[in-house]
Amino acid sequence: MRKNTSILLIAIVCFAITKVSGQSKYLIELGKLDSLYSNHLKENREFWVQLPESFDPNSSRKYPVTYVLDGGVHLGAVFAVYNYYSSGFTSEMIIVGISNRRQRTRDLTTSKISRRRGISFNQESGGAENFTQFIRDELIPYIESKYPATPYRTLIGHSYAGLFTINTLIHHTDLFDNYLAIDPSLDWDHQKLLKEAKKVLAKKKFTGKSLFISLSGQLHRQNSKININNVMQDTTEFSLFPRSIIEFSRFIEKNKPTDLRFAWKFYPKDIHGTVPLPSIRDGLLFIFEWFQMEETDKINSPGTSKGELLSIINHRAQKLQKHFGYKVPPYPEELFNMLGYMSMEMKQLEKAKMYFEKAIEYYPKSANAYDSIAEYYVLQNDYQNALIHIKKAFSINPIDYYKTRIEKIKRKIED
Repeated sequence: MRKNTSILLIAIVCFAITKVSGQSKYLIELGKLDSLYSNHLKENREFWVQLPESFDPNSSRKYPVTYVLDGGVHLGAVFAVYNYYSSGFTSEMIIVGISNRRQRTRDLTTSKISRRRGISFNQESGGAENFTQFIRDELIPYIESKYPATPYRTLIGHSYAGLFTINTLIHHTDLFDNYLAIDPSLDWDHQKLLKEAKKVLAKKKFTGKSLFISLSGQLHRQNSKININNVMQDTTEFSLFPRSIIEFSRFIEKNKPTDLRFAWKFYPKDIHGTVPLPSIRDGLLFIFEWFQMEETDKINSPGTSKGELLSIINHRAQKLQKHFGYKVPPYPEELFNMLGYMSMEMKQLEKAKMYFEKAIEYYPKSANAYDSIAEYYVLQNDYQNALIHIKKAFSINPIDYYKTRIEKIKRKIED
């Protein structure tokens, strides 16, 4: 189906796909509430599921999943970043915000303690392994059976949830592909996890895994003279939190665990409560750095040959398949479609045919893909091939538009 192509060609690869839907009382409706009973936790657990805009219940398309701990707090921030950067910077994804408003300390901390920061600690703690079993045995299977989810997963956690995130990477490495730990509480229980991690990181392989860690500017709760340059010389309990993060991050940088993609960043102007937003942005961009579109200048240039364009498309398809572990369309269908029509307007018909054929290859259940290449054949006066493809479009989506087109093309053949 023909699209409006009266736009600059450069806009094609810097696009954002939007849908016009029915009027709503809300500007944004974020996350569908869902829940399940956990046999591990012996309680009902709530979570929110945000599906991509391109989701079509009649399509077989599936998406990677990002799991966000403290989902009631951070789901909005993750969605905001994703909403701005999903056009070529991050993959389209399902976002699952896990509620931790009840029993947060119990579920997210990695060992039981009775004292913390020099005072008595009476909250229930040390249930991270049990909560991991809930995610592994109950939540993930539920999401992957009820929603169009692939097994490519990302985990995001802040503070205690950041501690949980790193614990999952260290002790349950294969559960997720990417880990984003925001201001993680690695000081917990006298740096117990930090000490464990040093032993594991030295001998374990992390093939295909990515870790991003952030540190807020709150380096000392009582001394404003402590900064990033001198905090490691401080020996007080008040700086143990940032020192633990820095020590962990520097250990990884120095020892370079096998195949682990790693980055960490210090946010001097943010405090513990504000650092999640910039961390989520930078973390997701780091994790999905390989996903970003390459050689867009050549795609934009009318002078790029069909062979070179085909090479760029195939290279991207192979790259995405390598990272995801399964076949993924290198570009959205809408982009293939627009590039095809722009090529036809510029009389570059072989390029147009190539783009339309690629759309069919990667979106074989799209009626629009077959309709678009039918237009190409009509322009070539090849009505027999046009009829074959428009009939295919009609078989996928039997609407009057395609039925009318079939009749028009038949008349052309008879004439």
